[in-house]
Amino acid sequence: MKHVIEHPLDVETAHKVADRAFGEYKAKYPAYDPKLTWTGERDANIAFSAKGVHIAGKLKVREGAIDVDLEVPFLLRVFQSKAIDVIDREVRRWVERAKAGEL
Repeated sequence: MKHVIEHPLDVETAHKVADRAFGEYKAKYPAYDPKLTWTGERDANIAFSAKGVHIAGKLKVREGAIDVDLEVPFLLRVFQSKAIDVIDREVRRWVERAKAGEL
């Protein structure tokens, strides 16, 4: 599932936003074993575990947007929108903090 989170930030700040948002997610939901692994300046692998099933995907930071693409197994597709909603909410919260100079 692909999801785009638009933002008004430069790439470097958007990268920090993604780090902070994922860190917040990890602190709030440690049972889901969230992982963010940067593979380049703009690209990262993301992973979660839910109900013993692994969910993986990609995150791409670009000027004006952060792209999230999750590969959700068929049996967990009912949780797909919940996962995207949580990621979206955390990223948008950190985008607002970055805009306010709190990053």
